[in-house]
Amino acid sequence: MTETQEKRLIRQALEGNELAFRELIEAYYKTVERFARQIGVQENDLADVTQDVFIKVYRFLNKYSRGKFTTWLYSITLNVSKDLFKKQKRELEKHKKLTHEPLTESYLENHSLTEDERILHSTILQMEDKYRIPIVLFYFHDQSITEIAAITKTKEATIKTHLKRGKERLKNALKEGGFIYEG
Repeated sequence: MTETQEKRLIRQALEGNELAFRELIEAYYKTVERFARQIGVQENDLADVTQDVFIKVYRFLNKYSRGKFTTWLYSITLNVSKDLFKKQKRELEKHKKLTHEPLTESYLENHSLTEDERILHSTILQMEDKYRIPIVLFYFHDQSITEIAAITKTKEATIKTHLKRGKERLKNALKEGGFIYEG
């Protein structure tokens, strides 16, 4: 979608045009879903997270300012995902206290990934947020350092450091697992 089309749809959606808002959803639904999945949202939670993102976009579209729309959208997706992670952590702690049994994660089992994708995804998911999120945004969503800084509300220099260190940690983790990193 071109920037002109995007601005037109946003303007029309702000004026109450539901079809324009639906077009925005259709244009960015897969992007939101993919980003949420890549930062650790489980398959069974993806639809809810994506729906929550677009509900927030609808409610707060009037607060969107001039910057890149996708930067704002990634920021909302990140916040909705973090809220879900906090909720899941509380539920996991409650579950452990009540049953003393661990919960299993099903994403890697239920999603059709190649073996290499499975290994890479699993390794990235084990990284700290400060490394995982910039790596996903930079390498899988083609976001610039400036855009990642805006999305995460972090300084650009910090993002550069996290990317460098995160890439090194990813490389080492893949090597330790017996995998060759070619990057």
